[in-house]
Amino acid sequence: MTTTVAAVQMVSTPDVNQNIATCARLVAQAAAGGAQLVTLPEYWPIMGLRDTDKVAHAEALDDGPIQRFMAQAAREHGIWLIGGTLPLTSPEDGKVLNTTLVYDPQGRRVARYDKIHLFGFTRGSESYNESATIVPGAAVGSFEAPFGRVGLSVCYDLRFPELYRAMGECALIVVPAAFTHTTGMAHWEVLLRARAIENQCYVLASAQGGTHQNGRRTFGHSMLVDPWGEVKALLREGEGVVSGEIDPAVLAGVRESLPALRHRKM
Repeated sequence: MTTTVAAVQMVSTPDVNQNIATCARLVAQAAAGGAQLVTLPEYWPIMGLRDTDKVAHAEALDDGPIQRFMAQAAREHGIWLIGGTLPLTSPEDGKVLNTTLVYDPQGRRVARYDKIHLFGFTRGSESYNESATIVPGAAVGSFEAPFGRVGLSVCYDLRFPELYRAMGECALIVVPAAFTHTTGMAHWEVLLRARAIENQCYVLASAQGGTHQNGRRTFGHSMLVDPWGEVKALLREGEGVVSGEIDPAVLAGVRESLPALRHRKM
């Protein structure tokens, strides 16, 4: 039996309440379209005017308006909700963890993943350094959904294939992201398709997609990629929802006809 999954794409602002309202509308749209699992983009609750703005909105685990909203949305719509990322408090003053939390259809938190690989990029006047405000995670993240294992990763993680191998055999890998337009144009789709092909699983990417109030332009192109590496659904820019089917027969067929996972030697 197939499962409908959806990725929410946003152009988040510095206003947490505004972002929650937008997210609520888009999650409701995804659920109304039949989605049983919905993933949100990276930084969906806040894209501040400065990188340090998110520190002021950091929440303790299982406490705060952002987490209450996600739990309530999962429960209200009866969906698995993968909460993109939110800022969680960290042991280091002035820094946060960039964390994915997963909620089951009863609104219970069932998984957590703290982003491991922190983005750094400089070209001309364009410069990013996530390590200035974020503490890296250390543990691989996944959870068991009704259709199989779901691997958790975030944005820059996409460039490190060893992380995906460490997840084990997944039916689906999710990639909440806020890829820059510069790096997205060059690498986003090819990396998503590569992760799907080499792990022979579906990849669902939920992105930020537009020009934000801080001047940053994110690439968007939220998509669902199948285990053969074909893009099955795509939303290029702007806020919205992209959805498609996880088909166990397609997953099994790819792995049977080309048993690369069984042929691995290391």
